[in-house]
Amino acid sequence: MIKPFFSVLILFWKSDQFLPDNLQALEEQTFKDFEVILLDNGADEAPDPAVLSQHPSLDLRVIHSDSNLGFAAGNNLAARQAQGEYLILLNNDAFPEPDWLSTLHQAAKTHPGHCFASRLLQANNPEVLDGEWNVYHASGLAWRKNHNRSASFSAANPRYVLSACAAASAYPRLAFEQIGGFDEDFFAYMEDIDLDLRLRMVGYPCLYLPGAVVHHVGSGSTGNRSDFSIFYGQRNLVWTFVKNMPGLLFWLLLPGHLLINLGYLFAGLFITNRGTLWQAKKAAVAGLPEMWQKRHHVQSTRTIPVWRFARLLNWNPFSPLVKLINVHPSHKEQHD
Repeated sequence: MIKPFFSVLILFWKSDQFLPDNLQALEEQTFKDFEVILLDNGADEAPDPAVLSQHPSLDLRVIHSDSNLGFAAGNNLAARQAQGEYLILLNNDAFPEPDWLSTLHQAAKTHPGHCFASRLLQANNPEVLDGEWNVYHASGLAWRKNHNRSASFSAANPRYVLSACAAASAYPRLAFEQIGGFDEDFFAYMEDIDLDLRLRMVGYPCLYLPGAVVHHVGSGSTGNRSDFSIFYGQRNLVWTFVKNMPGLLFWLLLPGHLLINLGYLFAGLFITNRGTLWQAKKAAVAGLPEMWQKRHHVQSTRTIPVWRFARLLNWNPFSPLVKLINVHPSHKEQHD
């Protein structure tokens, strides 16, 4: 059996309105050596067979979960079915341009062992960026680079970055398996940051490809600033820092991370989701013993020096002040 070069993983949950355009965009790819694994992630209604039958040329497999596994465990399940050399994560509400996979393939051949980030444009307004890559601040905050800015701000050339937004990203399958895939305790939100931090620490670089263009709706099923996104985003903000900030950096940056969390709690007094935000921080503290055990494993496998990791972080002292205006640290849609 000839294995495909790419395995495209798509999670389906409360997003049936996006599936036809999502699959059509894949069918129109100029690069054809890929399979599609569509996980019915505990959806109330399974993917419409009529929609699936409209794409007979796709090497499409549908797998099912009886319950919603979340973005992390759902993609891990789909990845275990994959045969490709590279895993491609694609949100159900994301629609790649025809040469997307071709661009990724050329980059994978030129830069073996690399992960790749795509350029995301807003699906309803392609003149505006949905984001380019994930920025991770020294305080533990995360956001999408140039989110909601004009597409003219996009980087013109490929560049090395810390993290790819998993709405449309690519990973060597062996690298993904080496670090154990996504941390399923995260469920959703910040789990791509956690994954990428672990990949960087064992020596797998991430390259942003401005020519790999995907149109993304975002917040297609969980909703922007919903209780769901607030809880998991705020809880996982803490867990990501505790697990992954290496060596002496952890202790040097811990006061700033604590200050950021206190700032969110204060800002939360002025939003309707304040109860959810407080519950998120309580859950984060309750999970610290397990995260600390995971930290020991993550740091024991680190192969790059702390100084090299530090160069990947954003150190702008004003960024946390800007981000605290929005009491929602999520950086992408992570449900599908």
